[in-house]
Amino acid sequence: MTYLLISAPFLALALVIWVLYSRRLPHAVATTAAVGAVLLVLTAVFDNLMILAGLVGYGSQQQLGIRVGLVPVEDFFYTIFVVLILCALWKGTRS
Repeated sequence: MTYLLISAPFLALALVIWVLYSRRLPHAVATTAAVGAVLLVLTAVFDNLMILAGLVGYGSQQQLGIRVGLVPVEDFFYTIFVVLILCALWKGTRS
């Protein structure tokens, strides 16, 4: 099983939750994009450092083969999931 197949249902669920909660929130797209940009950059920097230091590794058979530096693109799925869920629920609970 590939990392994409493992991540896809969680990303789909996060997107559905984000759409449902963010429809009624002003600036939901801009907020999510800003938070996402910051966290994706931080993920790229620190994951590259961790891989370079040999702290983590990934099975090559399970990857798509697309990388950002040393980081497989699938590693960013966790960040995207968290951004969608937190932006939806944080703001959604305050409205």
